[in-house]
Amino acid sequence: MTELSHIDEKGKANMVDVGQKPDQQRRAKAEGFISLSVETVNLIRQNQMKKGDVLTIAEIAGIQGGKKTSELIPLCHPLAITKIDVKTELTDEGVKIVSEARCIGKTGIEMEALTAVSVALLTVYDMCKAVDKNMAISGIHLIEKTKQDI
Repeated sequence: MTELSHIDEKGKANMVDVGQKPDQQRRAKAEGFISLSVETVNLIRQNQMKKGDVLTIAEIAGIQGGKKTSELIPLCHPLAITKIDVKTELTDEGVKIVSEARCIGKTGIEMEALTAVSVALLTVYDMCKAVDKNMAISGIHLIEKTKQDI
């Protein structure tokens, strides 16, 4: 069994010390989906939602969420993020969201990519909840993560 790195010898939560690790270029991509009714998709497509431009606001919210990850997830390290990109794609069934996060640092940036997708999806939910009572968020997952020595 793999040893857990986020607990101490007594089984208590512990933030991992990454101070001795070298800085690396790190990148992560994540995606998720929110299913919507045909009527909601059409309202978004026509930019007729009362709260405004759903897709643009979701993209911006995702970027903001990714930047706040270490404040939301207790044992995540704050990172020197160099880029967060969030893209929405309106389909006939809902909205697919893909994020990419990059940093130069000692630990991975996958949590920021996953948080960006999650916050963007929650923003779509919030903006559409008045007209769609059957929305479902699903499939949030990491697509890839890489690290490269610098």
